[in-house]
Amino acid sequence: MRTSQSGKDLKYKEGRYKEECLRKKGMYNMEYTSFIFNICIGFSCGLIALLHLMEAKKDFVPKTGLIGLICGVVGFVLSFVYVVYNGIVYTKYYDYDKKVYKKDSEGAFAVLNGDKYICFYHDEPANEHSIIAKYSDLIKKQYNYDKDLIASYGSPKVTACKQNPKVCLGGKEIPVSTGTPDPSNPCEYLYVSDSPIATFSNKDLSDRFLTTLILSLIVCLANIGLAIFGILLFKNPEDDKLSKFETVQSKI
Repeated sequence: MRTSQSGKDLKYKEGRYKEECLRKKGMYNMEYTSFIFNICIGFSCGLIALLHLMEAKKDFVPKTGLIGLICGVVGFVLSFVYVVYNGIVYTKYYDYDKKVYKKDSEGAFAVLNGDKYICFYHDEPANEHSIIAKYSDLIKKQYNYDKDLIASYGSPKVTACKQNPKVCLGGKEIPVSTGTPDPSNPCEYLYVSDSPIATFSNKDLSDRFLTTLILSLIVCLANIGLAIFGILLFKNPEDDKLSKFETVQSKI
């Protein structure tokens, strides 16, 4: 018989995993779709523009403008949807195979306040994901090679105060008896028990996400520019014809 689950469990477990799967799948699909579409329209519109500069098919200019307008709008929509998916995944999710606990620049995740510890990154007990660093967090120095952080982890101050951040899943406030290894001599801060990271692989991963996000925003602006030039090309030939007609009329 299947045991019943609370709404919180469904929200932060099955519900979250399903939502994350759909969003990551959407991001990957939109990445390829928007990339291929923008490459195609960029090459095509560039070729047509070159032909017009060479004064070939000048009567085709209004149609070129309409094509540019449509391609710019479609390209913007595809790129913007990808930016949204990318931004959500970048700021909300993490790599399950390489979980890294959240910590400040000194490696701490909780501070002593009277007879209890206050967790820095607690959300609510059911949200076990709140204490894990997201892709957007991994760019920070505490999640990569930091000579000073590695040196500080060898000091007695930190060694005696290491703790598993999962203690924060019980609540934002932790009793001293639960949080510190030695309740008779409580630590000022609690430090993540995992050793500091000795590579820049996390920064690499976060940088790739951020670079893709920025480039996609630039592509969105380029598509807006394409749509605007398309409108101008579509309208200007009619304006030129009108001005020529008015010139002939004035001469008559």
